Amino acid sequence: MTIRFTLNGKEVSFDTDPLRRLLDVLREDFGLFGVKEGCGEGECGACALLIDGELANSCIVPVGTVQNAVIMTIEGFRETERYRVLEKSLADAGSVQCGFCTPGFVMAAEALLRNNPTPDEEAIREAISGNLCRCTGYHMIVEGIVQACRIGAKLWAKPTDR
Repeated sequence: MTIRFTLNGKEVSFDTDPLRRLLDVLREDFGLFGVKEGCGEGECGACALLIDGELANSCIVPVGTVQNAVIMTIEGFRETERYRVLEKSLADAGSVQCGFCTPGFVMAAEALLRNNPTPDEEAIREAISGNLCRCTGYHMIVEGIVQACRIGAKLWAKPTDR
């Protein structure tokens, strides 16, 4: 089946089995290794990305379901000013240790902030609840997102292309 979608701002089209996992397509066919396989069951958030502006775990998404969708991975997001604010805030808060889970947390934060640029701590905790971290602990991750909100709220208040 021919699959078409927009990936990190670029139109892509290729033939593949529509039941392949989006995670595998992104890693194997497009060399995008920011989406990671952790659990393979949609429970850990290591493979998180945005599909049409909504957070999704790519390990449980059949590629055939993203026909004509707009997909943003961490590789596409890191080209934005919002990414730079999140990156610095998370680093300043000591939110990153091994880094395996970081792309998923960043994408979860982006999904939250694009819809709610001034969330309270409870909303942040809920937004990242689908992501697992074994090194850092959630308090520092929440603090990093809180700092990003303080520093860059105006960046998320602007309309985004979904």
